[in-house]
Amino acid sequence: MFKIAAFLKPYRKEVTLGPIFKLLEAILELLLPTIVALIVNNGIGRQDSAYVYRMGGLMVVMALLGFGCSMICQYYAARASQGFGTSLRNKMFKHISALSYAELDTFGTPSLINRITNDVNQLQLAVAMLIRLVIRAPFICIGAIIMSMILDFRLSLILLAATPVFGVILYFIITRSSPLYRKYQQKLDHLALVLSENLSGIRVIRAFAKSRSEKQRFNAASEDLTATAIRVSRISAWLGPMTTLVVNAAIIAILWAGGIHIDAGQLSQGEIIAFINYVTQILLALIVVSNLVIIFTKASSSANRVNEVLATAASVADSGKQALPPEDQQAPAIVFEHVSFGYNTTGELALNDISVTINRGETVGLIGSTGSGKSTFVNLIPRFYDVLAGEVRVDGINVRNYGLEQLRSRIGIVPQKATLFSGTIEANIRWGKQDASYDELMQAAGVAQAEEFIRKLPEGLATPVARGGMNLSGGQKQRLTIARAVVQAPPILILDDAASALDFATDAALRRALRESRSETTVLLVSQRVSTVRQADQIIVFDEGRIAGVGTHEALLASCGVYQEICQSQLSTEEVHAQ
Repeated sequence: MFKIAAFLKPYRKEVTLGPIFKLLEAILELLLPTIVALIVNNGIGRQDSAYVYRMGGLMVVMALLGFGCSMICQYYAARASQGFGTSLRNKMFKHISALSYAELDTFGTPSLINRITNDVNQLQLAVAMLIRLVIRAPFICIGAIIMSMILDFRLSLILLAATPVFGVILYFIITRSSPLYRKYQQKLDHLALVLSENLSGIRVIRAFAKSRSEKQRFNAASEDLTATAIRVSRISAWLGPMTTLVVNAAIIAILWAGGIHIDAGQLSQGEIIAFINYVTQILLALIVVSNLVIIFTKASSSANRVNEVLATAASVADSGKQALPPEDQQAPAIVFEHVSFGYNTTGELALNDISVTINRGETVGLIGSTGSGKSTFVNLIPRFYDVLAGEVRVDGINVRNYGLEQLRSRIGIVPQKATLFSGTIEANIRWGKQDASYDELMQAAGVAQAEEFIRKLPEGLATPVARGGMNLSGGQKQRLTIARAVVQAPPILILDDAASALDFATDAALRRALRESRSETTVLLVSQRVSTVRQADQIIVFDEGRIAGVGTHEALLASCGVYQEICQSQLSTEEVHAQ
């Protein structure tokens, strides 16, 4: 909680003045029972109507002042809590955006969404309650006890005796509810994961007629969350009744002892009325304290989850924009030198001792079985992950020496999963180059074989794109993501199985257009298809995290058994040896 309190620094005025105004309201509230006692004793007891009206008018003025102070405090609490929440969300989003794939994979998308929304909302509520009630409620309790001691010290000892009982109740509730709140947040993450998988995979679920089993899976996660919430609520529910029981027991004891004092002439009727009012104020304040305990217990759990994200350092550190040594024009475009990498440092290596050189302007095909390390290989070039051993160089410079923005501006990437953003086709292609002209956009679309279908659309480039490109086919989405990378005109272009949704004719036309329009670009084609990579200047064959062979199609047919098996599984004998 204290680490996150730093986000309240811009709101020092609100955090300071808000409780002060609430304190003024509490002082006015504490004076009211004493005024009531004076009205009963001096006004009603002596039948002095003028005194009753004067003191009644004073009470109205005090109530209005208290209302004004409360409204000012409410305003400051809203400003501080909402500003705090906005700053914290922005900080979390910026930090999450800087994390590498490794950290994002560890947390998971549903958990991160919950932390940046639900957990921050809980902390916002805690800040608002901090300003509005944390000062007021204890002050009311302490002030009411002091005022009651002034009225009758012996009766006030009953209230003092009830204080440790209330402390024991609070300790009991906090120690048992805190661990459950943490479990509740974890189960909320799991429910969000199940929901996310169901919504994003609804087509697959329906295709396999798994709707019923997925409903049961969701119900199980929901019921698990409900069971934990009920356990927490059962424990928290004890707080209010037990507090009320203790305070009402104190009221009964006060009335019994107060009656004796009145009979003995040691206490007036007005004073006992004021005493009961103070006890009632204490009861209401303790109920508020009970709710605050629940709110701050939840906030403590949320703060730990938020701090866990903010304390996570990116494994791929950005060195920032640096002055690099002059580029060696003779240096290869990409060099892997004894590179090893694993997604888990204690697990199996995804790439093991990889050494390969890719020259400028070459078109290089990467092929191999599923899980052989092709995508991992290309993900190391823009530093989506950092190598465990060895070195990756781009244009003769270690990728670690580049700022991430510097490095990635040199590389155009088309990922396996075609991802588009809501907006228009034009806005999506402009991701590659914001100041691209209309001709540049259409030229890139032409290279990506997307120009024809864009021109057929009634609105052309202005055609809206639904969330995730749901209103486009798989092939159309892939071609738009290729156009997005091509318009950037990067020195290095990586197509990570980017033509999997394209037919063979469109795939061939795409490769031909890339070769003709981007002759100086180094192109890496990751594919499962031999037909996609066979015309490449060189082909890198992957097998279980190692390079099984490097060379042209003909050379690999003669020397690489793994490549021969891949060709034989996809092509006829005539096609294998065709030029």
